[in-house]
Amino acid sequence: MGEALEGDASQAQVFLSLGSNIDREHNIRSGLKALARVFSPLAISPVYESEAVGFDGDAFYNLVVGLKTSLSVGDLAACLKDIEKDHGRVRGEKKFSSRTLDIDILTYDDCVGEVDGVQLPRDEILKHAFVLKPLVDLAPDALHPETKTSYQALLKAADFSGQNLWVVPFEDE
Repeated sequence: MGEALEGDASQAQVFLSLGSNIDREHNIRSGLKALARVFSPLAISPVYESEAVGFDGDAFYNLVVGLKTSLSVGDLAACLKDIEKDHGRVRGEKKFSSRTLDIDILTYDDCVGEVDGVQLPRDEILKHAFVLKPLVDLAPDALHPETKTSYQALLKAADFSGQNLWVVPFEDE
């Protein structure tokens, strides 16, 4: 598990959320390996288990990954979609449904607004404990690009009552 990455100033600092509730341990491990082949090193939060949100389904494993990239937002999004597809993700699923692997761009540097068809920062940061808590684990003092408030302060002020989540033992192989 890691912290936010130092590195080349020409590369963007990116935070991604990963989630799975289908063969979740395998898909999370495999997804992390696929990300590491393209973007190394990775900063990896603890893995959390949480109940499905918005539908009746199996519990999810969720985590946040930090990385540096010189890819544009659009190229990064395409790369992540390819990784999801390689893990059996089918596009066109309902917004709230089971997932083999879901990878979302949470932030890309301090970008705000729609960039290459991706809305940044992702609104789930402020809506779901399973996104904000692992983000705090990696970058507690980093500022949300839109609110300019630290993730730690956002978590402290949030009301996530009813959003149960817990750390699961999960060692990267």
